[in-house]
Amino acid sequence: MRGWLRVQSYTDPPQRLFEWTRWQLQSQSKDKVGATREVKLLEVRQQGNGWIARIEGVDERDAASRLTGQMILVEHEALPPTEGREHYRDDLVGFEVKNLEGVLLGVVDHFIDTPGNTVMVIQGEREHLVPVTHEHLRSVDKGARSLVVDWPEDF
Repeated sequence: MRGWLRVQSYTDPPQRLFEWTRWQLQSQSKDKVGATREVKLLEVRQQGNGWIARIEGVDERDAASRLTGQMILVEHEALPPTEGREHYRDDLVGFEVKNLEGVLLGVVDHFIDTPGNTVMVIQGEREHLVPVTHEHLRSVDKGARSLVVDWPEDF
């Protein structure tokens, strides 16, 4: 109503998304990722279990509905630095992944959010789906752009 958008946040905690007032909206489709455009966040409030937001230039329902399915991006430089075992997913894409036995499983292609945890998709001779947990993701070497996981080669 009046241009308010229902927003699903993937930040931790969810309301952290609203700390940034400049967003890049990116259209999503099955075939390709669309261009981005910058928008300014004007107002946000909690509604039920979720969030609604109002952005500059979107003042009526039809304009808001045209934004359905778009991804909200924030400039990487605006994000706070990570600490300890924290990493931004995008920083790990393209990293080489070996298991504890030193077998190269492939490279990180992307991540999938599941109800239980996040899953790292590794592309190599075959695809490996590795849960991103302390048990499975053992080490990250940003300098070498490599990860070590506790994951069998044949699973």
